[in-house]
Amino acid sequence: MTVSAMKNIKATYGLSRISWQGDPCVPRQFSWDGLICNDTNVSTPPRITSLNLSSSGLTGTIAPGIQNLINLQTLDLSNNNLTGKVPEFLANMKSLLFIDLRNNKLHGLIPRNLLVRSNAGLQLFVSYDTCLSSSCVQDKKFPMKFVALASSAVVVIAVVLTLFFLYRKKKRSSLGLPPMRVMSTSISGQSIETQRRRFTYSEVVEMTENFQNILGEGGFGIVYHGYLNGSEQVAVKVLSQSSSQGYKHFKAEVELLLRVHHVNLVSLVGYCDEGDHLALIYECMSNGDLKDHLSGKKGKSVLKWSTRLRIAVDAALGLEYLHCGCRPLIVHRDVKSTNILLDDQFMAKIADFGLSRSFLLGEESQASTVVAGTLGYLDPEYYSTCRLAETSDVYSFGILLLEIITNQHVIDHAREKAHITEWVAFVLKEGDISRIVDPNLHGEYNSPSVSRALELAMKCANPSSEKRPDMSQIITELKECITENSMKCIDDMDSSSSFELSSSFDTKVVPIAR
Repeated sequence: MTVSAMKNIKATYGLSRISWQGDPCVPRQFSWDGLICNDTNVSTPPRITSLNLSSSGLTGTIAPGIQNLINLQTLDLSNNNLTGKVPEFLANMKSLLFIDLRNNKLHGLIPRNLLVRSNAGLQLFVSYDTCLSSSCVQDKKFPMKFVALASSAVVVIAVVLTLFFLYRKKKRSSLGLPPMRVMSTSISGQSIETQRRRFTYSEVVEMTENFQNILGEGGFGIVYHGYLNGSEQVAVKVLSQSSSQGYKHFKAEVELLLRVHHVNLVSLVGYCDEGDHLALIYECMSNGDLKDHLSGKKGKSVLKWSTRLRIAVDAALGLEYLHCGCRPLIVHRDVKSTNILLDDQFMAKIADFGLSRSFLLGEESQASTVVAGTLGYLDPEYYSTCRLAETSDVYSFGILLLEIITNQHVIDHAREKAHITEWVAFVLKEGDISRIVDPNLHGEYNSPSVSRALELAMKCANPSSEKRPDMSQIITELKECITENSMKCIDDMDSSSSFELSSSFDTKVVPIAR
């Protein structure tokens, strides 16, 4: 069904991509561009879990053949010229977790069942001109006078913009700066310069207003708020002279982000490499990092359980892309709550790729002879063997998920057990998850959903890499947690507090500082 469905979609849109030949998923190294296939179960054919046709020049309506991709979790049809209404069949695709239909010419009401799914955890993104309720007036006719005025305004604006860009181009040429590139709409829906490029240090000073507004600080250096072309918000990470990471990590992050692109990875707008001045320019994530939201710093509101689950799914989708959608595959090596950033709609994106490494599937990585990562999140097996694999990210994700559930420090020597996995295992032996869940939630969660997420987190953080699930399995499990949480019948906390800890989990195997 997967092959026939993709061939139907290919024919519907008249796509003629070079890679779109033969089986969409097999062999893996020749899978079709824009697809992510799950082929972990050798007894069944590969399943397409992600379809990205963003900016593909699509016309016509949303292809009915898409509904035959029954395992699809991510659908991105943004930045095309699709017309017609949002189809009802999207609401019936139970595996879908993310739909992006922005920047098309769709009209009419969004199906009610799709809105219900959206309220239950499905991430749905549509353009502002698509009706969200029955209060919208479809196919509204505007007076000819209004149309004429609007047309005149468009002409005036176009002339002004043309003169402005001609002036900017002339000014930049006189200064010897690189020419401006065409602006387009990014996957986050904001108009931003998507053609990644090299900036001069004087441009960095200008966009940050001489480094006035500090957003945060890490091992690389200070992150500043800035504006690209005076209007588009960006985050500018400037390498400090005392940085322990240095040029090697700066270069690694630039090279990696220039070749990866996913809705759940922070986009690189550009970089500065001028003498001693090194800086990375990213899209601005207005809601900061997950750690701040969990800790309540800066007056941020408490994240609801449903929001936490969606954030976990976002992070898992980003990691699945790195592990399955990139060739060669990429291991992030520093998955943690401070590297999970949130945009204005609380969509989560993975950031900070300075420690990331890539290697061919099945190849034992020799990329690093020194173990790198953050203490507490560090895979004990990687720590002891120095052999890197995507399962190391799975371990770190398990720790992240425990943070999301408990809002506990990963390492806290004031607790009965210092490491979060040891502490959770210790408390679970008493059979009461109420002591584990973040008290800031005030009991507003579905107990079976929390129990399932907790069990998944402990599986991910198993000291043995062979016993950890892969990211595709994790996404499926998290989807089930969302389904559990969306149920109207909320179980009583005391009657559903038991949790059976797998005896295979050895809580003593946690790396310590050298």
